Amino acid sequence: MTANSAPSVIVSVPELMAGSARSRPPVLLDVRWQLGGPNLRSEYEAGHLPGAVYVDLDRELAGPAGAGGRHPLPQPEEFGAVMRRAGVSADMPVVVYDGGQGWAAARAWWLLRWTGHTDVRVLDGGLAAWTAAGGPVTADAVTVEEGDFKPNPGAVGLLDADAAAALARSGILLDARAGERYRGDVEPIDPVGGHIPGAVSAPTAENVGADGRFLAADALRARFAGLGVSGSAPVGVYCGSGVSGAHEVLALAVAGVPAALYAGSWSEWSADPTRPVATGPDPQ
Repeated sequence: MTANSAPSVIVSVPELMAGSARSRPPVLLDVRWQLGGPNLRSEYEAGHLPGAVYVDLDRELAGPAGAGGRHPLPQPEEFGAVMRRAGVSADMPVVVYDGGQGWAAARAWWLLRWTGHTDVRVLDGGLAAWTAAGGPVTADAVTVEEGDFKPNPGAVGLLDADAAAALARSGILLDARAGERYRGDVEPIDPVGGHIPGAVSAPTAENVGADGRFLAADALRARFAGLGVSGSAPVGVYCGSGVSGAHEVLALAVAGVPAALYAGSWSEWSADPTRPVATGPDPQ
């Protein structure tokens, strides 16, 4: 089951194909990425959507790893410069895609929304859905006119560690990592396994179908309602380093639920041994 159209946050392949023929097509950003591996610029150069500009998540959508986590937010000025070089302007629509998982595209979507861009969407199913539908790809080099986008951070919710801990007590804090990492059964990356006390397990992978596209909005609403999201309490999300968590924020937006992102996520939280850690299947 695929998502109903949600023009403010996602765009389907047929919608993008139809829109590309208009006089004012969107700026296209290719954000293909793999966790822990080299960037995928070579794959972009071998074939991308016509007109798409490559953006490197690790170097351009994150600051240097450190106390703030593996993928701390970039400095707004530096992010703005990257977006302008990619042709992004304040009054132009933007569509972001990756290889199909959607995590990296959602990170770019969230950053643009957080810094004030009001018309940015993620291609539902990414490049995989595009090529499966017969969409064209090209290896041609892309040159774009520099945009005028100037970031104005704060347009959507952002949590720090203290705010995330407070939200886990007073609202709903969703942990977007796989269940085994939430429980602390395994921890392949960070210093310690487990979760923020009070957080609810909500793996990002359960927001999409087998084809990588989002579940329908009503199915997502039902899923999140089952996790305690009622519409009356504030909602926040974290993950390992602020990438898959952005995808969960996007899924919540498809469902019509605003949510804040704890960008430092578990990689920041677990780096401080004084912060409490819960293990097992229960939030506490």
